[in-house]
Amino acid sequence: MQELLIYVENNSKKILLVENGKLIEKYEDEPYYERIEGDIFLGIVENVLPGMQAAFVNIGKEKNTFIHIRDVIPKISEETGNKNEDFSNYNIKDYLKTGMPILVQVKKDSTNKKGARISTHLSIPGRFIVLMPNEKFITISQKIDDIEERERLKLIGNNIVPEGYGAIIRTSAISKNQEDLQEDIKMTLEKYQNIQKLYKEAIKSKNPQPKLLYKSEDILQRLLTDLMDKDLYRICTNDTNVYEQVNRKLEESNQNIKVELKENLLNMYDLEKQLEELEKRKIWLKCGGFITIDKTEALTAIDVNSGKFTGSKDLEQTIFTVNKEATIEIARQLRLRDIGGIIIIDYIDMKNKDNEEKIVELFKECLKKDRSKTQIVGFSKLNLLEMTRKHMCSND
Repeated sequence: MQELLIYVENNSKKILLVENGKLIEKYEDEPYYERIEGDIFLGIVENVLPGMQAAFVNIGKEKNTFIHIRDVIPKISEETGNKNEDFSNYNIKDYLKTGMPILVQVKKDSTNKKGARISTHLSIPGRFIVLMPNEKFITISQKIDDIEERERLKLIGNNIVPEGYGAIIRTSAISKNQEDLQEDIKMTLEKYQNIQKLYKEAIKSKNPQPKLLYKSEDILQRLLTDLMDKDLYRICTNDTNVYEQVNRKLEESNQNIKVELKENLLNMYDLEKQLEELEKRKIWLKCGGFITIDKTEALTAIDVNSGKFTGSKDLEQTIFTVNKEATIEIARQLRLRDIGGIIIIDYIDMKNKDNEEKIVELFKECLKKDRSKTQIVGFSKLNLLEMTRKHMCSND
């Protein structure tokens, strides 16, 4: 059973997802950090860069945003979008002109060095379905692995998604009927129609200016949307405003989840100690081995070490035991620390290729618990396991 704990101090929120007393996800919502990921803007094209097949777009923020040709041309594949497209067949100047107003959504927040990443491919999230205007694909969340349920949901999606729209059917749609999904699409469609109305009104001006048209949900609201149809049985907070906000959200969604005002939240389940562990670079395994996690700007490197573990059988079995335990812990840490982007894992070298395959299969199984999108590329020629993970709500 899962509990969501929201600890507020000086307008800063610690949002902790706990399962059977163990911390499994942690997010921080700081008042000084402006999150715009998911927000939709009227943007004005500032510079078109044919050599990069990209452009810089002003959305009214301190830094101009960046858009690549892949996020302008229509998606051509249900599975990979435009990832495998040959962009040399296109010219960004055929799509974007300096001074041109465009409707864009922020896909990745800005950093200290780079502006935000944007796209013309919009995603309007609902409770059960993500609606995608001007797309033609209806896809089912990869986290839904029951073949019959996938087919059932795909059939419903084909029946109810309006022409001219694509959709992603979320894991929260499992076991929901067509009426539930139809109502969700109706509400999500109304959001998009309002965005379109604001956009059309704004570009009627002779000199349209960058403008926010849609503000996405904050971290807490997104978590509630994701979790309230799952195994969430209690929400606790030490703040009356959050208490009222959560109750309103649950009431609007007809959800009956226990909400409590509670002081000293961080004393529950020894959470302060669990949070301290997240600051450590080295994480010890029960067998005596350990992993280290090092973040760089380009990627995250995770190293597996045998440490104090010497084993009682042959060397290959000892190595496999450490790697297996490390795999379970790495999957847990990726979710707990919300590590995203490119991830490289340096396992202890295994001579037995069957053991490598077993590690990959175990990793895939462990990652099923992760609500974020992950992809395991596999072992490289240098025996490094390569993978990617999408941030849930990180500042990184």
